[in-house]
Amino acid sequence: MIEQRYVVGLQEVDETQVVRVGGKGAHLGALSRIDGVRVPAGFCVTTDAFRRIMAEAPALDEQLDRLARVHPDDREAIRTLGARIRRSIEEVAVPDDLAAAITRALARLGEQGGYAVRSSATAEDLPTASFAGQQDTYLNVVGPTAVLRHIGRCWASLFTERAIVYRRRNGIDHRTVRMAVVVQRMVLPRAAGVLFTADPVTGNRKIATVDAGFGLGEALVSGLVNPDVFTVRGGEVVARTVAVKQRAVHAVPGGGTQEVAIEPHRREQPALTDAQAVRLVQLGRRIEAHFGRPQDIEWCLVDDEFRIVQSRPITTLFPVPEAADGADHLYVSVGHQQMMTDPMKPLGLSMWQLTAMVPMHEAGGRLFVDVSGRLASPASRAGLLELMGRGDPLVRDALETVLDRGDFLPPLPDTAPGGPPPAPSDPVEADPAIVTELIGRSRESLAALRRDIGAKTGPALFDFLLEAFEEHKRLLADPLNLRAIMAGMEATWWLNDQLLEWLGEKNAADTLTLSAPDNVTSQMGLALLDVADVIRPHPEVVAFLRGVEDDGFLDQLAKLPGGTEARDAIEAYLDRYGMRCVGEIDITRPRWRERPSTLVPVILDNVRNFEPGAAGRRFEHGRQAAWEKEQDVLARLRALPDGERKADRAKRMIDQVRSFAGYREYPKYGIVSRSFVYKQALLAEAERLVRAGVLADREDVFHLTFQEFHDLVRTNRVDGRLIRRRKDAFRSYQALTPPRVLTSDGEAVAGAYRRDDVPAGALIGLAVSAGTIEGRARVILDMAQADLEAGDILVTAHTDPSWSPLFVGIAGLVTEVGGLMTHGSVIAREYGLPAVVGVAQATRLIQDGRRIRVHGTDGYVEILP
Repeated sequence: MIEQRYVVGLQEVDETQVVRVGGKGAHLGALSRIDGVRVPAGFCVTTDAFRRIMAEAPALDEQLDRLARVHPDDREAIRTLGARIRRSIEEVAVPDDLAAAITRALARLGEQGGYAVRSSATAEDLPTASFAGQQDTYLNVVGPTAVLRHIGRCWASLFTERAIVYRRRNGIDHRTVRMAVVVQRMVLPRAAGVLFTADPVTGNRKIATVDAGFGLGEALVSGLVNPDVFTVRGGEVVARTVAVKQRAVHAVPGGGTQEVAIEPHRREQPALTDAQAVRLVQLGRRIEAHFGRPQDIEWCLVDDEFRIVQSRPITTLFPVPEAADGADHLYVSVGHQQMMTDPMKPLGLSMWQLTAMVPMHEAGGRLFVDVSGRLASPASRAGLLELMGRGDPLVRDALETVLDRGDFLPPLPDTAPGGPPPAPSDPVEADPAIVTELIGRSRESLAALRRDIGAKTGPALFDFLLEAFEEHKRLLADPLNLRAIMAGMEATWWLNDQLLEWLGEKNAADTLTLSAPDNVTSQMGLALLDVADVIRPHPEVVAFLRGVEDDGFLDQLAKLPGGTEARDAIEAYLDRYGMRCVGEIDITRPRWRERPSTLVPVILDNVRNFEPGAAGRRFEHGRQAAWEKEQDVLARLRALPDGERKADRAKRMIDQVRSFAGYREYPKYGIVSRSFVYKQALLAEAERLVRAGVLADREDVFHLTFQEFHDLVRTNRVDGRLIRRRKDAFRSYQALTPPRVLTSDGEAVAGAYRRDDVPAGALIGLAVSAGTIEGRARVILDMAQADLEAGDILVTAHTDPSWSPLFVGIAGLVTEVGGLMTHGSVIAREYGLPAVVGVAQATRLIQDGRRIRVHGTDGYVEILP
C-alpha cells in the first residue's frame, strides 16, 4: 500500500526500524511504547519517500561524487556544493500520491493544528553518533501546504554544511544515509528543556541534570536565555541555579514562533519546582533503562504533565567497565602508563588481557586496572599513591580527590587483600652481567616460540598460544627481571631526591643516565641514523625514497645505483626492529615490517639533517657528559660535611642507575617481539579462512576477541553482524578521550598539578628531562607525517617506543600524556632532550610552527610572542 510505504504512525515503529524512519523517528516510536511516557501524537514520512525524491533530483549523483572528493576542512567547497544539492532537492515537486498520503495522516490528527516537522536521518541519534542539531526542525507549522513544504526542507537539510562535515569526520558515507521526517502535534508548554540522565561534564551516571526555561525549548537551544539548572542525585535536588529569564519563545496562532518578554515578577522564578525536577528525572531513569544507556532527553511541561519530544544517547560519555558486584570501583588507565591512549580493537584488547600480570577491564576500547582494593586498604594505599605519583602526578591527584570525599571507597581493615604484592625490593648488585643474562633468557624464549609455533594451525594453534601466554607472563614475573627494572627506577628516584637535598640540584639523574648501556629503544633511534649513512651517498636512492607511496618499495631499490646496500640496511633494521609500530600494545596495529614506508620520512629527515657517523658521536657525547656529571657530583658531595659517606652512597647509586636504567626498555621490546610472532601466526589462520570463503577480509578477525577467533576456527562460522557492530563501535571510540582515572559511577577524574610557581599563561606539565630549550614547535599527531628540521621541538599527544627514531632529530619534547618513567621520558633523558609531559591539550593550545620555550627542569612550557 502506498500510504503504508510512505507514512507510518509513531505508535507503529520502534528502535529496530532506524532504516525505515531514521534515528529520531525510531526513538520516538520506542518512547511511545514505554509505560508512563507520553509522546505527542504524530507520524513518520519514511526513507522510501526520501529515496523517491532523491531519484528525481537532477544531476544528484554527479554532485554527490564531487562532494565525496572534497576535503572535510574545505568549508567553502562544502558550503557551495551543499547549497546546490539542497536546492536540487527542494525544487523537486512532491508526487501527488505521496502528498495525498501525508495529507490524510494530517487529517486524522487535525490538519489545521500546529505541527513540529523534524528531520530524522538514518545516522541520527545512534549509540555511536548523536548528530544532534545536524539537520533541521520546524516548529508550529500550520496547514497541509506548509507541512509539505517543510518536509522538503527537512529532506534537503541532510546536506547542510554542518551535517556534511559531521558525517565526514565520523566516517559515514553520504550515500548510505537516508532522511525520514517526523511530523508531530505541537504542544504548548509552560516550561521546556533538556534532561541529561548522567552528568554531561563529569560523566557521573548517578547524577542527573535538568536544564529548564519558560515556553518552548527553542529559547534554550538557541542560547536566547540561560536555563535554570537542577542537579538531582538519589531522588533529591542537591544543587540548583535559578537564572534570570527575560525572554521566552512561544507559538503564534497562525503558525511559527516568536520571542516574547517574560513578566518581571516571573523572571527570577524557577521554571520547575524541585518536586517536578525529581519526577522528571525518575521518568528519565525509566527511559534510560529501556534504551540501556544514559540519555539526552528533550521535554515539555503541559498542565503539570511531562511530554517527551526526543531522546538520544549521550555519545560523549566514556563507557564504564562492567562489574557485576554493585560495589564501588576505581579504575586507572593502562593506556596512560603505556603512552597509547588510542582505542584498541577487540583482538588486541583480549590478547593484552591474556598476557597481563594483573586483571584488566575494558571500556571504550581501552584497558583499565581496578585499584579499589589497594586504595581501600591502609596497608597498601600509601605505597600505591607513591608509585602512581612518581609516574604521573595527575593520576595520584585524581585518586586522592576521590579518597578525600570519604564516601566512595569504604576503608578495609589492614589485613584485607589489596591486590598483587609489590615487586620484590631486595637489592641488586650493579653487575652488567645480570642484564646480559636477562636479555639472553628473553632471546632464548623468543627463539623457542618461533621454532615451535611454525607447525601449529587450526585449533591446535590457539591451544599452543594459550601456553605461550603463560610463558610470556613467566618471563615478566621473573623475580630477577622485576628487581632489575626496579633497581634502575629506584636509583633514579634516590639520586634525584638526595642530590636535590644535598646539592640543591633538580633532576640530576637526567644527565647521569645519558647513553646508558643496553637501552634497546634509544639504540633503535641511533640505528636509523646508521641506515641514513648508508643511503646518503646515493642521490638516486634518496630521490626514489622521496616519491615512495606504498610498501612495495624495497624490491625496487635494487634496480638503482646503491640500492642494494640501501635495501639491505633497511632490511637489517627491520629484522631487529620491524615488530615495532605506533600503538604497538595493540597487536592489530600494522608493524614496520608490514608497513615499512612509515620509516621513510624519518630516514629522509636523518639524511638531510645529520652528517655521517652521527649515531656514534651522539652516543659517545652522551656517555662522556654522564661521566663528567658523575665526577662533578661526587666532587661537590665530598666537599660537604660527611661528604665521603654521601659520595660513596651516591657512587653506588650512579653505578646502579648506569647498569639498570637501560634495561627498563627491554621487557617491552620482548613483549612486542613475541606479540608479532603471535600476530603472524593468527593472520595466517585468518588468510586460510578467507580462502575457504568464511571471512571476507583477514583483518575482520581484529574485531573478534581471542576466544571468539578460536571458536571461529573450530566452527568455520562467523557472525558478520557482530563484526559490523564492533567496527561501528571502534569508530565511535576514536572520538572519545579516555580519563586517567574513572569511577564505577562513570565519573572521569582528571587530576591537577596544583602549582603556583610558574609564569602566567604557561602550560603546566611534569618535568621529566632537565634543561631549557627554545625552538619551533612541530605539532605532529602521526609519525608518518613527520617533517622535522634541526632544532624543532616535537609536540604530540603521546609517544610510545616507536617514536624514538624521531627523537634523534629534535631539540625538545612536549606531550599530553606521560609520566616520569614512561618510554618517551626515558628516551628523552637518554638523548638529553629537555622534556615536559602530561601537558593538557598541548596539541590544541600550541600552534604548529609557533616558537615555544620548554622548561624541562621545572615542568612548564611557555608560548612565545
